Parts: sequence; structure tokens; C-alpha cells
Amino acid sequence: MQLGMIGLGKMGNFMAQRLMKGGHDVIGFDPNEKAREALADAGGKPVDSLDKLVEALQPPRAVWMMVPAGRIVDETVASLNGKLAKGDVVIDGGNSNYKDDQRHAGSLSAKGIDYVDCGTSGGVWGLKEGYSMMVGGNEKVVERLKTIFEALAPAKNRGWGRVGPVGAGHFVKMVHNGIEYGMMQAYAEGFSIFKHKEEFKLDLEQIAEIWRYGSVVRSWLLDLTADALQRDPEMKEVAPYVVDSGEGRWTVAEAIDLDVPAPIITASLIERLRSRDTDSFADKLLSAMRNEFGGHAMKKE
Repeated sequence: MQLGMIGLGKMGNFMAQRLMKGGHDVIGFDPNEKAREALADAGGKPVDSLDKLVEALQPPRAVWMMVPAGRIVDETVASLNGKLAKGDVVIDGGNSNYKDDQRHAGSLSAKGIDYVDCGTSGGVWGLKEGYSMMVGGNEKVVERLKTIFEALAPAKNRGWGRVGPVGAGHFVKMVHNGIEYGMMQAYAEGFSIFKHKEEFKLDLEQIAEIWRYGSVVRSWLLDLTADALQRDPEMKEVAPYVVDSGEGRWTVAEAIDLDVPAPIITASLIERLRSRDTDSFADKLLSAMRNEFGGHAMKKE
């Protein structure tokens, strides 16, 4: 099957390579010349504009977007709306908000253009291991694209599936990332406790390796934790600043809207935000309050 790919960053190029290994013909566009060269080196066919991408694809066209959520997705969808035709399909494989998916699907449907949202997990390891994909869209349209998902997945019948109508794919991926926040935070806190128990002189890498086999807390995240500890046991090369890509915030907001308690995911999100405040006014004020009402010791800079 022929597929157009918009966005040839590291993950986009990795996905293109996996698709080509599965027998698909990938034509890709990215404004970055080096990204286009990487696709060419892998055996793909790069073009230098959206117009050329659309012209190179045979109808009915399938175009997969791997671009940052928000404004860039909005602009790309609007541009494609003016270039594609009835029967074509746009697939958003990035991390868009599911409400944006519903809006995009509505704008494209007026011209008979289909829209599919695909929540994609696997990161840079997906090229080797395959991607986990949560797909939202019309059942018949998803079925038509089945060979694409089968090529990207860990196996044809494993690691992917249509989870519901348009928006459902990114909704499920959103909650997936919220859960991921909580799991990562729990591992980080546990190993921090080990680190501070100095009298035992615990080997954190050893503990991670022990847990990887047979333990009820074993997981791929633990495998990656073990790898990170092996490379840098003291985390000397890592700044204590944790970025969030948005899905955790959206998950917490959705939980509030649905009156669903989600304290673990919420707390893990707050901890990420806290990591960015290197000069915490709140912490300083808390210390000052303790000193004011109880004369408690106050550390000064």
C-alpha cells in the first residue's frame, strides 16, 4: 500500500522504515532537508512540499501525520483539506487532543475526506519492537488501512486495535500516558528511598535487575530504569527537570469533568510541575510560616 508521511522526525522516520519493511511504499514530506535525506537513505521517496506529496499519491490517498499537536496539526489539516479529495484519508499518529480530532474530522467530512486518530506508543524503540496503536475512526476506513497498522505493530494480530469512533484513539492514548506518569513516579520515589538509605549502601542497578525477573512490578519501564542506572548510577548527567507532553494534564482535566477521582495521576503531574521550580517561593514561604508560628529552625541561603 502507498502511504504519504508528513513529519519525518526520528519517530516519523522510524515508522516509515518499519512500513517499508512491511512492503509499503512511503512518500514523505518534512520542511527539514536533513529529515528528508534520512528518508531517502532508508529507501523512501521524499518530496519538498505538501503539493508534491499529494500529487505523488495515487487515489484514494492515505496521509499519515507525525507533527506536534496543536497549531501545527491544525494548519496541516487545513492545508490538506484544500488539496485532498473525496475518499482520501488523513491519519493523525501524533499526540493530539481527542477533541481536536473530532473537530478535524468534522471539517474534512464536508469534502468526503475521512479522518483517523491513532494514539501511538513505543517511542524510539518502535522500529525494533513495533508500536502499540490505539485507533479511532470509522470501522470500514480502519479496515481499509489494516495493513498499515499490521506493519507497524509488534505482530499483525497484537499490539493494535480500533478502540472506537474518531477521537477514541487519542482519548485512550491520553489516559495511557496518565497511567505512565503514575508508574514512572512510583519507580522514581521507590529508588529515591533506596538512595537515601545510606547505611545499607544499596546497589540500585542490582535491585532493578532483580526486579526485572519474576517480580510483580516488572515492566518495560523498569527495564529502561535498569538501563539508565547502568549508564549513570548517580544520575550526575541528568538535570532534575521533568517535561510533560500534555496528555497528563488532559487526563487530569478529563477526570475532573467526569467526576472520577485520579489522585495518583494528578499527584504525578504535580510532581513534574514541581521539578521545574528551582527557586520555589512556596517552599520559602512555608519555611517562613513555620518559623513565625513556632519558632522552628529556618534554613537561610
